Amino acid sequence: MLTYRDVFRVPQFGPLFATSALQSAASTTSQLALGVLVFARTGSPLLSALSMFGSSLAQLVGATLLMSAADRLPPRGALGGAALAFGAGTAVLAVPGLPLPLVFAVVLGEGVLAAVIGGVRYGLLHEVLPKEGFLLGRSVLSMCAGTMQICGYAAGGVLVAVASPRGTLLVAAALYVAGAAAARFGLARRPPRAAGRPSVAATWRTNALLWSSAPRRRVYLLLWVPNGLVVGCESLFVPYRPDRAGLLFACAALGMLAGDTVTGRFVPARWRGRLGTPLLLLLATPYLLFALRPALPLALLLTALASTGFSASLLFQERLMALTPDAMTGHALGLHASGMLAAQGVTATLAGALAQHSSPSTAIAVMAAASVAVTLTVAPAPRARDGIRTRTNG
Repeated sequence: MLTYRDVFRVPQFGPLFATSALQSAASTTSQLALGVLVFARTGSPLLSALSMFGSSLAQLVGATLLMSAADRLPPRGALGGAALAFGAGTAVLAVPGLPLPLVFAVVLGEGVLAAVIGGVRYGLLHEVLPKEGFLLGRSVLSMCAGTMQICGYAAGGVLVAVASPRGTLLVAAALYVAGAAAARFGLARRPPRAAGRPSVAATWRTNALLWSSAPRRRVYLLLWVPNGLVVGCESLFVPYRPDRAGLLFACAALGMLAGDTVTGRFVPARWRGRLGTPLLLLLATPYLLFALRPALPLALLLTALASTGFSASLLFQERLMALTPDAMTGHALGLHASGMLAAQGVTATLAGALAQHSSPSTAIAVMAAASVAVTLTVAPAPRARDGIRTRTNG
């Protein structure tokens, strides 16, 4: 069995890891700062949730119109250029008095770009690592994101209090620029994985091919909807406890880190086909207790426990790669990432609207119940033999 040390010994994984870590730190810090800034200006749970997760809604645009670029762009240039664009956008968000329509225009523009860049990043990961190392490498990047979220939300909470939300946004912009430098000077130049120019027609053709397989459709739905609904729960942390939202986000990231560590490194291959559904149920059920408005210590514990279930995504991503031709891995993984984030944006909007007309605690419980219902409806029944068979065609 491969180890984390083996993964870091693979050439080019280190620079990719550094680039992803800096971007995760920047994204986490800027999300918290923007959510606090918008909530302070408007007092609206809906607008606060949209400011933090609304960029995910724009993932639908990237997924349906631009995703063919994920396999048709040189990875180093795409990752470095996108990081600079994110940095510039985040700096614009720090401008005092920026009208809310412009704030959301920047947020949505960043979401469109993020859809394609997710495909570029994870396609490069699949290209850099041997096939048997993909799950472990994806686990490392998820753990990195979890760690950066813990540090980012904790540091972001301090920065928001000390340096103001706008100052925190400028720190996040600087982190994006550092990520661009890591990509430019750390990653080797590689040609695109697929020939041809990116186009809307090519995106639609590949999307249709990926969606034409019933097993892939089921995997995509399980990757997108249940955890999207749970992110709807998380999008209400600021209105639920404005004074302790950073702690709630940090505990969620800590749980995700723990789950990814255990699932990616220690779960045997023979168990992977059976654990996806139980982990998705674990992801949602602790949030049902938020209907009772638990005290902060219990809320933190429930949040950390639930977030260990995010590791189900690792198992379903491995299954997706086993069902996808190598020439479409970047597109397939980008479609997963953008669809997942779009689902998160939609559910964050729904959660914010529901909280506006009820309460944050009620909305959290309702979104959790919906996640459980979707998992039980879509997930296949466990089978005695549920191994992953590799396919080489669509």
